[in-house]
Parts: sequence; C-alpha cells; structure tokens
Amino acid sequence: VQLVESGGGLVQAGGSRRLSCATSTSIFSINAMGWYRQAPGKERELVAGLSSGGSTYYADSVKGRFTISRDNAKNTLYLQMNSLKPEDTAMYYCATIRAGPDDVDYWGQGTQVTVSS
Repeated sequence: VQLVESGGGLVQAGGSRRLSCATSTSIFSINAMGWYRQAPGKERELVAGLSSGGSTYYADSVKGRFTISRDNAKNTLYLQMNSLKPEDTAMYYCATIRAGPDDVDYWGQGTQVTVSS
C-alpha cells in the first residue's frame, strides 16, 4: 500500500489547511487510518484516527479544531485543520493502522505544516 500526502504548507495562526492522503488500494480494504504528526524534538503522535466503521479519535490538543474524513470513491483520507496554532507546526504523516495507534502497517512520506504566529 502506498500513501501519498499533500496539502501542507505555511499558514498563519488562526487559519485553515486541508491535508489529503491518496491510497494505492481501495480504502474499504483498510481497517483503520490515521494522521500522525511529529514536531522537532518531540515524539510522533496520533492526532486523528478513523476506523473502517466510521469511528473517530482525536487527540485532546486538536479536538474541535481538526476533522478526519475519507472519500471512498477517491480512496483518499483527509484532515481538515481549522484554527491552527503555532504548536500545530509539525510533519504530518498518513498511516494505515492495524490493532492500535502503535501498530502501523504503512506510512506516507509526510507533509510539512508550518503555522506562523
């Protein structure tokens, strides 16, 4: 499975950005997917997850601001990010998840999001 992220860039604090993750296989065949991020000097963390059944997970730091969704017809996962803060600055990665957030099958190459204050 190949995952290709896009949509990163430079955005001002308070702004919005939508990340996309195109998959090389039918998204129906994937158990769960998620968006992770890693800031310099910090560990990679799961910020949003979406199961095949439609259940979602959000890290406390992004609840109410980020929305994870998918387009089955396009085999694409999205992360809509609103009210961005400088602390959201990180490399964002798309991943397929097996049994839990530490059990990742495949990673994308990442897309950089930088939020300026």
